Amino acid sequence: MSDRHEEEAALATLLEQERDIQFAAFTHADAWTVGTHLVELASERLHPVAIAIMLGDQRVFHAGLPGASADNDDWLERKFRVVRRFGHSSLAVGTDFRSRGANFDVDSRLNVSDYAAHGGAFPIRVNGMQVGVVGVSGLPQREDHALVIEALIAHRDREV
Repeated sequence: MSDRHEEEAALATLLEQERDIQFAAFTHADAWTVGTHLVELASERLHPVAIAIMLGDQRVFHAGLPGASADNDDWLERKFRVVRRFGHSSLAVGTDFRSRGANFDVDSRLNVSDYAAHGGAFPIRVNGMQVGVVGVSGLPQREDHALVIEALIAHRDREV
């Protein structure tokens, strides 16, 4: 299978995650629950990450674990801008560009110091509407994404 076909298959999986991981409501208390769960997971695994959750334009949760730096905070901001602009996870956006044989950094025509289509930021949706973003930075991009997904699925499944 070619790289583009692999990226197309990965994109389908990422978009399915976005359809599946939605909430009936997502409050400040939910952000605290998800954020602290991410801190627990990352701490147990000794991951040097920064974690942030935004509701609208307000940062409602932030944590920097040992080994993370201000650079990770910058990466989070750049990933969050991608999610806000494109309405999809930062990994899905980068994967979409690759699946079309394109390079986000060049072909998006966006300033790379402001936008990063690397995994780790995921939209928070309530009944289909994007109300926020949750993100992790500090690991390889697919691992950042996977950690966010793990925490969001655990929270969604508690909701049911």
